[in-house]
Amino acid sequence: MAYNLLKGKRGIIFGALNDMSIAWRVAEKAVEEGAQIVLTNTPVAVRMGTVNELSEKLNAPVIAADATNIADLEALFTQAQEILGGKIDFVLHSIGMSPNVRKKRTYDDLDYSLLEKTLDISAVSFHKMIQVAKKQDAIANGGSILALSYVAAQRTFFGYNDMADAKSLLESIARSFGYIYGREKGVRVNTISQSPTMTTAGSGVKGFDGLFDFSDRMSPLGNASADECADYCIVMFSDLTKKVTMQNLFHDGGFSSMGMSLRGMTQYNKSFVSDNTDEEGHIIYG
Repeated sequence: MAYNLLKGKRGIIFGALNDMSIAWRVAEKAVEEGAQIVLTNTPVAVRMGTVNELSEKLNAPVIAADATNIADLEALFTQAQEILGGKIDFVLHSIGMSPNVRKKRTYDDLDYSLLEKTLDISAVSFHKMIQVAKKQDAIANGGSILALSYVAAQRTFFGYNDMADAKSLLESIARSFGYIYGREKGVRVNTISQSPTMTTAGSGVKGFDGLFDFSDRMSPLGNASADECADYCIVMFSDLTKKVTMQNLFHDGGFSSMGMSLRGMTQYNKSFVSDNTDEEGHIIYG
């Protein structure tokens, strides 16, 4: 059911790749709620993904732009305002990638040149995006900017690797820019810390299936789905949340407040005998 929460609003959605993407679902919901949007992703992602299908479905133009490239971002915000006919009311940053994870480099054996890429793509791009928008005065007064985060910014999760550092930086950028942009233009800047979600990027993390199951067992409401995350994003884009800014908002079924659930303990007891040892019985630290 649509409520016209975004009627008359204009938005830019970063990161829709295919129908497994949270950004894809957010784009669908935004249009359903009355918004006009522009879709954007890197030129390679636009060619390799299926975002053009979403573009046709939603009548939403695609502007290829590398979010780590200032010139691309400047062109994106300029073109988006021309296409949509005015300043932008909301922006979603749904971008993240770790070359170290892809190359199976462990956290104690990182390639630092790859770490720089992780941070630039997954966090610094958020700063660049906001800085460009602010310098162009591209965001309407009272607008809303969101980025997607994960609880690994606060807690250590096996296999999440340098993406945890990137998410920590992402949340810090939201706070720092939220103060400046809120004070000057009333623009809200927040992050949503989402449950593990079966996206193309998320499922590439080592042990993701186990993490997904563990989180679902630990959360009193279970994992939040991509569609549910999209609903939350819509509320954050709407005028219903005008005084919410500089926040990291957990959307994880309660996982972030849990210590141990009955379902989690039951599953743990079933596998009490650990196989995380080598041939000599020494613990293997993962």
